[in-house]
Amino acid sequence: MHWLKLIGSILVAWSTLLNPLSVQAETDEQYQIVATVGMIEDVARTVAGDRAEVIGLMGSGVDPHLYKPTRSDIRRLMGADVIFYNGLLLEGKMADSLIRAATGGKKVHAVTELLDEQYLLEPEEFEGLYDPHVWMDPDAWSRTIDVIRDKLTEFDAEGADSYKRNAEAYSARLSELDAYAERVLSSVPESQRVLVTAHDAFNYFGRRFGYEVVGIQGLSTESEAGVRDIENLVDLLVARNIGAVFVESTVSDRNIKALIAGAKARGHTVVIGGELYSDAMGGAGTYEGTYIGMIDHNVTTIARALGGMAPARGMNGKLHK
Repeated sequence: MHWLKLIGSILVAWSTLLNPLSVQAETDEQYQIVATVGMIEDVARTVAGDRAEVIGLMGSGVDPHLYKPTRSDIRRLMGADVIFYNGLLLEGKMADSLIRAATGGKKVHAVTELLDEQYLLEPEEFEGLYDPHVWMDPDAWSRTIDVIRDKLTEFDAEGADSYKRNAEAYSARLSELDAYAERVLSSVPESQRVLVTAHDAFNYFGRRFGYEVVGIQGLSTESEAGVRDIENLVDLLVARNIGAVFVESTVSDRNIKALIAGAKARGHTVVIGGELYSDAMGGAGTYEGTYIGMIDHNVTTIARALGGMAPARGMNGKLHK
């Protein structure tokens, strides 16, 4: 097994050893949850309701592949009652901090732990490692609700009914989101269902909704695209008559601009179809700063840019124009 893959196993082992199956909160006061990325923070806050304070470490525009915890992050982790992280090595540079928290008796849980390995994508270039971007498939991401509900119930048994109600309501909203995404994305002509983005964050999205996904960089933004990679993608854009490509909120648009320039030199016009949220959500306090808003924005932006039918302001009429 690749040594990096061992990190997740170590965290799971420590959490299992140190965290009993039923641990009840000792006080009626709010306890504290720390989540690594915004997508997890949003689920945790929704399920926990007013029983816990939820703190996210990485905000809008932050790339979790490259993120290194600060001293204040370490303090937050060590002061938390419950910690949720994505796993699948998304937070690769936080591994030591998460292990330290687990060995220190903190309750540390990967929200992807209920996903079957048969579901997970294992790209050839990352043999032995899984693609961590599972939130791009709303149906799969709904499994994280179950993990968070169960782990919060283990910690705070008195809140079980509240967590169950909140989880059921949120699961229903994600089902609506998934249905909306399927409907508007299927309105794009089949020949145009090619999603070209800055890095490979959309493969679960592509599999769920029947899109070919091409990322200039690999799964991690630590990888770099070469000149030949750009040239090959220009060939694809021209040959397939693809008219739109997409930038990402957490990744430099340098490579996307190189693609557009390369296509123009070949007599083919390509435009930026919009900015997508990949590894982080929108700004705090905005609709796009929620998981549902993030996916609604992506789906609506992609469908409209590639010739499909979608309302300008999305599923709930809340998207910013």
